Amino acid sequence: MWYNADGKDITLQFFFEGQPVASIDSFLGAEPSLFSIESIEASVITSITKEDFEWIQDVYPEVRKGMNEYLLRRFRNYAELFLSRIKDSPRQRYDDLVKHHPEIIQRVPQHYIATYLGITPISLSRIRNRR
Repeated sequence: MWYNADGKDITLQFFFEGQPVASIDSFLGAEPSLFSIESIEASVITSITKEDFEWIQDVYPEVRKGMNEYLLRRFRNYAELFLSRIKDSPRQRYDDLVKHHPEIIQRVPQHYIATYLGITPISLSRIRNRR
C-alpha cells in the first residue's frame, strides 16, 4: 500500500499470501482512499462488497472478532512504523526490517523498501553495502 505525496511515492505497508488487504479508511468511510494498493507479484484477488462483509460479520461473530483483532494489529504496526521514523536511524530501520521481516527483503524490489524506510534507493544501497 502506498501514498503519493506531491509526485513522490511512499510505501506504507506490504502484504503477503493469506493476508487481507484493504484501504481501511476507504472501507469504513465509504469514500475514495488516499492510498493505493498495488500488486508487485502475480496475485489472485478475491473481493467482497462492504454490505456482504457486514452481513458475514453479523452472521458469524467470530469474523467480526477476527477483523477487530486484525485492525488492532494494523494500528499497532502503523504506530511502530511512525515511532521508528522518529527515533531510529535509517540503518536501525533497515536492520529491524531484516530481523523481523526477512520476507520483505527477499521479495520486494529495493526502491519500494527504500520508500518504506523513508530513505532514497541510493541510501538503501549504501546501507546494504556496509553490512
